[in-house]
Amino acid sequence: MAQQISSPSASWSRIDAWLATHAGREVALLRPPAARDDIEQAERLLGPLPGDLVESLRCHDGVSAWAAFLPEQSPLSVSGIVDRWQICMDVAAENDGLARRPWDDEPWWHPLWIPWAESADGGVQVIDGRPGPDTGRLGWAGHSGGGDFTDSWPDLASLLHAVARALHDGGDVRGLHPYLTADGGLWWDDAGCEELDGRPLRAAPVGLL
Repeated sequence: MAQQISSPSASWSRIDAWLATHAGREVALLRPPAARDDIEQAERLLGPLPGDLVESLRCHDGVSAWAAFLPEQSPLSVSGIVDRWQICMDVAAENDGLARRPWDDEPWWHPLWIPWAESADGGVQVIDGRPGPDTGRLGWAGHSGGGDFTDSWPDLASLLHAVARALHDGGDVRGLHPYLTADGGLWWDDAGCEELDGRPLRAAPVGLL
């Protein structure tokens, strides 16, 4: 039987509850829901946003500062999504980055990629809006090579569901386990990790108890 994937709003509700219980410092970084007008304005430039992204933005309009409460990605605000998309479009136009090179499976950038989150090293996690069987999958773009959809999540809802499940039921998200840092932040790393930048890590509590 196929696993039932929770909606983004249901997963965010579980993530929010866990953070409020165990990592209150992170809660303050979560922005309030995005305004409908802001989402509609973004769609006038980018086209219709994926439904699970809109639902996620209606829970939190990204974060106010880079945060690690998701395994490798820090969610962007609506304005951040628009800004990063425009920057990538401009860079691609100047460097022939919209064309796929023979040695890459994907172009450096595509107009139908929606940058929904960013990594610590400046890459962007995109939602693939191109028509076809892979519509909605997550991948990485914005580095020196073409976009990378290796072992990609099928959609944003699946990623958020996996994070909520790991926090509440235990386990990992694609090999990354949740930890609490010395100052009470959430961090994701390999199994058995004991420190971050020389400071101790401890396994994150499971559930709300």
